[in-house]
Amino acid sequence: MTDSKYFTTTKKGEIFELKAELNSDKKEKKKEAVKKVIASMTVGKDVSALFPDVVNCMQTDNLELKKLVYLYLMNYAKSQPDMAIMAVNTFVKDCEDPNPLIRALAVRTMGCIRVDKITEYLCEPLRKCLKDEDPYVRKTAAVCVAKLHDINAQLVEDQGFLDTLKDLISDSNPMVVANAVAALSEIAESHPSSNLLDLNPQSINKLLTALNECTEWGQIFILDCLANYMPKDDREAQSICERVTPRLSHANSAVVLSAVKVLMKFMEMLSKDLDYYGTLLKKLAPPLVTLLSAEPELQYVALRNINLIVQKRPEILKHEMKVFFVKYNDPIYVKLEKLDIMIRLASQANIAQVLAELKEYATEVDVDFVRKAVRAIGRCAIKVEQSAERCVSTLLDLIQTKVNYVVQEAIVVIKDIFRKYPNKYESVIATLCENLDSLDEPEARAAMIWIVGEYAERIDNADELLESFLEGFHDESTQVQLQLLTAIVKLFLKKPTETQELVQQVLSLATQDSDNPDLRDRGYIYWRLLSTDPVAAKEVVLAEKPLISEETDLIEPTLLDELICYIGTLASVYHKPPSAFVEGSRGVTHKSLLPRTGSNESVESPDTAPSGGPAADQPSVIPTQGDLLGDLLNLDLGPPVSGPPMATAPVQMGAVDLLGGGLDILMGGSGGSFTPAPNTAAPTNVGAPLGTGLGDLFDLTGGVGTLSGSYVAPKTVWLPAMKAKGLEISGTFSRQVGSISMDLVLTNKALQVMSDFAIQFNRNSFGLAPAAPLQVHAPLAPNQSVEISLPLNTVGSVMKMDPLNNLQVAVKNNIDVFYFSTLYPLHILFVEDGKMERQMFLATWKDIPNENETQFQIKDCSLNADAVSSKLQGSNIFTVAKRNVEGQDMLYQSLKLTNGIWVLAELRIQPSNPNFTDLELSLKCRAPEVSQYIYQAYETILKN
Repeated sequence: MTDSKYFTTTKKGEIFELKAELNSDKKEKKKEAVKKVIASMTVGKDVSALFPDVVNCMQTDNLELKKLVYLYLMNYAKSQPDMAIMAVNTFVKDCEDPNPLIRALAVRTMGCIRVDKITEYLCEPLRKCLKDEDPYVRKTAAVCVAKLHDINAQLVEDQGFLDTLKDLISDSNPMVVANAVAALSEIAESHPSSNLLDLNPQSINKLLTALNECTEWGQIFILDCLANYMPKDDREAQSICERVTPRLSHANSAVVLSAVKVLMKFMEMLSKDLDYYGTLLKKLAPPLVTLLSAEPELQYVALRNINLIVQKRPEILKHEMKVFFVKYNDPIYVKLEKLDIMIRLASQANIAQVLAELKEYATEVDVDFVRKAVRAIGRCAIKVEQSAERCVSTLLDLIQTKVNYVVQEAIVVIKDIFRKYPNKYESVIATLCENLDSLDEPEARAAMIWIVGEYAERIDNADELLESFLEGFHDESTQVQLQLLTAIVKLFLKKPTETQELVQQVLSLATQDSDNPDLRDRGYIYWRLLSTDPVAAKEVVLAEKPLISEETDLIEPTLLDELICYIGTLASVYHKPPSAFVEGSRGVTHKSLLPRTGSNESVESPDTAPSGGPAADQPSVIPTQGDLLGDLLNLDLGPPVSGPPMATAPVQMGAVDLLGGGLDILMGGSGGSFTPAPNTAAPTNVGAPLGTGLGDLFDLTGGVGTLSGSYVAPKTVWLPAMKAKGLEISGTFSRQVGSISMDLVLTNKALQVMSDFAIQFNRNSFGLAPAAPLQVHAPLAPNQSVEISLPLNTVGSVMKMDPLNNLQVAVKNNIDVFYFSTLYPLHILFVEDGKMERQMFLATWKDIPNENETQFQIKDCSLNADAVSSKLQGSNIFTVAKRNVEGQDMLYQSLKLTNGIWVLAELRIQPSNPNFTDLELSLKCRAPEVSQYIYQAYETILKN
């Protein structure tokens, strides 16, 4: 009879009866009773009242009964910790049982009881089991160490279990080795900084030996561990690859993918000229192809991984195109993935075959699949130039089918083909225009409008076509509105006489009747350009467009390298690094591929610059726990709060430039000029000369004033794109009217959109901190830059830095947190009330001890005394007195830092030749460590 009978009882007073049966003298009756208890527990009944009676049944030789009791214990120990201690003695006794199965069972169960009180008693039995003569017990004990570490990490370290685990890597039994590796990897994930798996050639050799004999899951643990090893040279990498290659023919797909991961990683170190490199490429293809004969779910995982492999090394599967042809009964998710890989593998050799397939797919019934197939034809045209003509004629055939969604997708991709091959296929525009009325999707409408605007001179009725779109302007999506605005401006620049009314109409709709800030801003830019300088407008709007490439949908190289290190894990299916979807810090260690030996690439970390180079004097950033760099990880990256964010301190801000600084650059104005926001007066005449109509709308002739401020150094790159996954940050510091700003340019050089920006400073010598959040109003698209002026205050936490003007910064976006450091010029901290009275100056100079005086020389300055004085005053260094001694001018100056420190200076100006003078600078200050940086500020201001 089966065990199902234990689940059918519905008697009342059951607990009482079970209690009596558990205390029975008959072994069989006892076992039946425990089975009933476990059955009740399984269906959710509370049988915790029977705890003492069940624990009494532990004293038995019967292995089945013991397992059942241990199962009960694991379930109820957490809710009855005091009772669970009753079972400890039995555990300890069972750990010394002659039967290895019972010893292993005892130590496994003790590891699963997550009760702090019991863990102390677990140490001695665990220590014995780790050194047990039976490998089954040792392998169970190895896993138990990882479980215990999760409950009480300190205890495991104090008891020396980690060292015992490391010793087990050299065990004679392969399963013990595999479990020891699994346990150490698990522990290392929660402590990324600890070097637990200290791999060296000897231990690697032991792991490779164990690899051939352990179970499939053991092999996965060992392979994953090998993937984290850094071979010392290409010979060692080749030797490891040779010993891992046999795993490619394993029946378990997880073992195959783990082996592929190791080989892909170590291939980075092999020279492409080696014969072995070519052999390895050939060996990698068959196992990947075999994975595609599994069930659909496994196929999908395999395809997502193959997608990454093909992007990294397309040569592996270049002859296997047919495997990726879609089968009629493939689920849609497999079809779409195969389609993607087909395009990646398309080349001149196989394009005819691919196009014939894609044309077939475009007549399928599944709409999503058909759309992707049509798009794929366009991508093939862009990727393989020789096939472009065939692709275009295929797309025209598809347009003739008049199937709505096929036509719309075809128009979207033809737009891209025009961008890739200008002046080649424009003859098809007439056919496209015939289908204008059937377009109802924003992307297709936008593509068609772009084509009409771009080739307006070839389309006789271009103005009528665009006017037809303008009728329902407010009902269109933003994408279409923006495209329509640009297309009509292009049309106006090409045919100004016929389209004046049309352009006025669209500019008025975009600027006055629209709530969308992007649309309004673009409208104002065009309006201002057209009204002030139509020639410049032509250069901007009708500029030659860069050719597009097929690379746009590839994963960014740094991210791809990281994902290759995660082949066979969830990250390789999501195509996102673990940090993007794993909450908390566990398991999120950034990995990258090994540097290729023999090439010129340095094996050092990218942060270490060669000494003497410009990066040599860049201070390094070392995140320490508890400072801003840790805190930044906890910043809330939720959706932006509606309404303007409150600044943490009052910040003086000038007039807001409606276009965020972009206009002044366009108009050739200086970055410091303020442009009044436009009135809402309606435009009169677009072609009007400056000073009337549109010109007056922006009041270009009046109201432009520049602020005199301290010297602003040109922007330099602070964070290169290669160190920040495609985000490049350049910037400088400025001080104007008492406000300090960090002027930044953020450039997205990655292939994905960046958003959710935040910034934080580490504690620094003068308490510099952001006075407002980092405002990036729209997501930053690839190849886009945005200029931001971040107001700063000096009320942040203070900590003396070395050098004194070192500022460590962390910037966070939706991809990651990035760290960099920069040196700020000290003159941004010179305050406006830094002029001392003469009497006060004399008294203070005498009062400061002579040992606090420091002398510096500034050579070859091209200014006289008056010019020096006025130039320094612009940066808040004030001249208190001036006198002439024996033909030399002497300036006595004072300045005050934001933290209240006064610095007094004596500047001796001695002409060295008619054009240049040498300056001798003496500085006195109660904090002499700032003198060096004050001197640097003097030199910077006077020489620029």
